[in-house]
Amino acid sequence: MIQARTGTHCDTDGNRLVHDDNIVVLGQITGLYGVRGWFRIYSDTSPRDNILSYSPWLIRQPGKAWREVTIADGRTQGKGIIAHLQGYDDREAARRLIGAEIAVYRNQLVELGQDEYYWTDLQGLKVITTDGQELGIVDHVFATGANDVLVVTGERERLIPFIQGLTIIKIDLRAGCMQVDWDPDF
Repeated sequence: MIQARTGTHCDTDGNRLVHDDNIVVLGQITGLYGVRGWFRIYSDTSPRDNILSYSPWLIRQPGKAWREVTIADGRTQGKGIIAHLQGYDDREAARRLIGAEIAVYRNQLVELGQDEYYWTDLQGLKVITTDGQELGIVDHVFATGANDVLVVTGERERLIPFIQGLTIIKIDLRAGCMQVDWDPDF
């Protein structure tokens, strides 16, 4: 179930601030590019340059609230992504955003088909074996060449391959749990 955005207000610069409801983090501003306010971007999207197709972006600096920004321009540069945001026209202004997270509203994401999930939706799910033993909570997910892998934290950390129908038996986002066919001793 998707919750509506609530509690928006403006900061002293007139930028719209947004609370965490209905926000999905897609990347981070990792550095500067050039002297005209361009940023180096780390993207979790696949392919990586898909992050540039979303507008507006929401950015959050450590310890601050989310706020909307508009992408003025962006492109791939070598193996990376660079972007220019409206209102950040010089290197010093841009420097303040290094380390900021980049997110979008959930309703900007492509609607997925049945049995398809965004990694962010799997994070925080309780993981239970087919025998009813709780293994822990999905901390994060990472990609490998063969399949994605769940990192489950509980009594200890477990790496569980995300293979639907084999190791992943059932996912219930509303109940906040996932059933897996996994040996708890492994």
